[in-house]
Amino acid sequence: MLHIGPVSLETPLLLAPIAGYCDLAYRLVVRSVRGEHGGVGLACTDLLCPQAILSENQKSLWLAATSAEDRPLCMQLYGRDPQIMAQAATWAAGHGAAVVDVNMGCPVDKVTKKNGGSKLLCEPGLAVEIVKAIVRVLPAAIPVTCKIRLGWDDQTLIVDSLPIALADAGAAAITVHGRTTAQMFRGQARLEGIAKVVEAVGRRHPQVAVIGNGDIKTPADARRMIEATGCHGVMVGRGALSQPWIFRDIAHYLATGEMPEPLTQAQRARLVLDHFENLVRLRGERVAINTLRQRMSWYSPHLQPWAGLKRQVQEIKSAEEFRHLMGTGIDESRRSAVRGAT
Repeated sequence: MLHIGPVSLETPLLLAPIAGYCDLAYRLVVRSVRGEHGGVGLACTDLLCPQAILSENQKSLWLAATSAEDRPLCMQLYGRDPQIMAQAATWAAGHGAAVVDVNMGCPVDKVTKKNGGSKLLCEPGLAVEIVKAIVRVLPAAIPVTCKIRLGWDDQTLIVDSLPIALADAGAAAITVHGRTTAQMFRGQARLEGIAKVVEAVGRRHPQVAVIGNGDIKTPADARRMIEATGCHGVMVGRGALSQPWIFRDIAHYLATGEMPEPLTQAQRARLVLDHFENLVRLRGERVAINTLRQRMSWYSPHLQPWAGLKRQVQEIKSAEEFRHLMGTGIDESRRSAVRGAT
């Protein structure tokens, strides 16, 4: 288990707030892998603009949408005005958030050019004021967390300074992506940098969880992250987009030292169909079709062999056509498995 303040998670595994991907339809797939617990301890929304959710902009309401099955949930805010961030945190607390996270790690221009995201690493005083403002308005039952990077670049590393200040301000957990903003997503995540945050925070705030993030694509990657850094939990981002069952596999591997029985191709295809059906139910047929056209490039490598899959999905015109395509693939996969067994 992992504790973030008063919130207890069933596993030390977290789904990252990946812009454009981690909506309710996808989170529900991650949380339940066809009848099994999906292995994720905490899932996070997409980045939420505080002004947009306070004005209840339709797109932002969808990004923040949740349900009774989507628990526990972290809502992540990005911005630089402490009072507006605090107001948005109050809104999040009233709309299903068990945890409120402050984004200090997003490296993309449209966020940093507004002096949000990882630009806050260059303004540590403001970053601390934002955390203090949110902590003041939230009930004790809803902890505040922060997601950071190692620094803006190698000349401005903050691994042994800002994390301690954030914990001093009341942050209950800190997630560290093992790259600088300048690196974006290039190169490898630097585990030694995450280890420095674990050590620095642990000396002064041993009750504050430090969560490692970056390059988790397999259960072995997660164990390596924990062993090399001493972090208390692992956040998975892009590695989960193509295999939402990765949390199930990591949880089993960390608990037993062995890999679980892998999902069959038919089971994986069924999860993709679950994602589609969630979208149809929550957003409608057109959004569901457009989303799966985009997402099939992520799913496809884990559904092979399946000749022409990505092309066939691009040609889909209706929900029934998609259901038929996936159903045909599921049936063929099952027949192949039976032939192999005999």
